[in-house]
Parts: sequence; structure tokens; C-alpha cells
Amino acid sequence: MKIISSLIVSLFLVVCSFSVLAAPIDINTADAATLQKAITGIGVQKAQAIVEYRLKNGSFSSVDELVNVKGIGQKTVENNRDNLIVASPTKALP
Repeated sequence: MKIISSLIVSLFLVVCSFSVLAAPIDINTADAATLQKAITGIGVQKAQAIVEYRLKNGSFSSVDELVNVKGIGQKTVENNRDNLIVASPTKALP
């Protein structure tokens, strides 16, 4: 019984540590590799398209603006909303 209790406590601690480490990703600063890992339902090309859109149009002012990137739909945004933030808007590059 003691072993089972120890295993349950250990499992709980591991799960808690992952939730702490899995901080939301800032879509205005993340590179394509980070976006690909953070956003469920996109691959390398869509992640790169997000970065290119940001470079061309300036920073996102909300996560909802991801739908402006060709191939990113409302469902993808909704499914990933908890993993994404817009923390550092910047001006578009000249």
C-alpha cells in the first residue's frame, strides 16, 4: 500500500510540474519551431506562415487575429486559445 501511495504522489507531482512548465506561448515573439510545437493542428508550413504574416503585417493584437493567416481557422484558434498569448505587441517593420 505504501508503494502505491508513493506512486500516486509522484505521478501527481509530475503532472503538476508539467502544467507549471507549459506556459502560454507569445505569438508575437515565438519562432516557427516553437509555434509548431505549441499549436495543435498546424505543421511547419503554417507555423512559418504565422511568422511571415507577423513580419509583413506587424504584431498580433489578439490571439483571434491568427485567423487572418491563410490556413488558420477559427477552430484551430479555439482549440489552442489556452496555450497562446499576445504579450508583446510591436510595430510593423518598415
